[in-house]
Amino acid sequence: MKHTLKRQLRRLATERPYQIVAASAAALALATTTGALVAGAADAPAGRHTPTTVAEMRNDTVASRGEVRSVAPSPSTAAPATSAASPAAKATSNPDLTRKPTPPKPPATKVLDYDYEAQNTYYNCGPAATRNALSSSGIDRTQEELGAELGTTEMGTNSAEDTTRVLNAEVKGSPYRTRMFESAPSPAQIDRLAADVVRAITDGRGVVANVVGDATDTDGGWHSYGGGHYIAVVGYKDNGRTVRIADSANPADPAYWVTTIDLANWITSRGYSA
Repeated sequence: MKHTLKRQLRRLATERPYQIVAASAAALALATTTGALVAGAADAPAGRHTPTTVAEMRNDTVASRGEVRSVAPSPSTAAPATSAASPAAKATSNPDLTRKPTPPKPPATKVLDYDYEAQNTYYNCGPAATRNALSSSGIDRTQEELGAELGTTEMGTNSAEDTTRVLNAEVKGSPYRTRMFESAPSPAQIDRLAADVVRAITDGRGVVANVVGDATDTDGGWHSYGGGHYIAVVGYKDNGRTVRIADSANPADPAYWVTTIDLANWITSRGYSA
């Protein structure tokens, strides 16, 4: 019996050595894996399972056979796919909501309601023009009151700087500014005058201008003030290319239209408050 068994083992080793080697390698891999599982279980804390995946066991077995094979990781160990940015991560500000509203376009024509009054002395054109302009804002002052504030004398009122100062003292927010024309106005200064008149009239405020010399209105009327004069501007049309004048000098001709270009040239060497 013993001799027979030895002969069979010798024949197996000679004829099929690869089977023995493969069987031995498989047994060794199984023993190694089993030992690792037992050791991992022994080392793991109580109540906690040591994760050993089927893929890891298969990889160990394949490695023990000397084969190279890639095994897809289990879903639990796969790297998470990069997800698209959530809506909350996107910018929440809306440019259309933060944009300042566009102010309404001024009307092409506008004339203020005002209370006309002719000047009560030959030198009170400054107080009278200031009074007429203020009346369009609902402010009622006498020529005497305004003359005292303006510093008006028999020589008249000094300059547009004075009318600006008094207008700002009477109108809330001090919106008036002085523009001076030291010489013949440039096209840019004429455009500025038109824009200033439109803005003031749109806001419900009259403009006061200090003029000197001659001017012809749009109806052909001639107005001459060689020593200087103050007038109120109480309206405009043609988008500011023509302006409405309230003139305190002659109650028989209290108002007329002049082009903005003619008004600008009439202001030469003087100024206006708008």
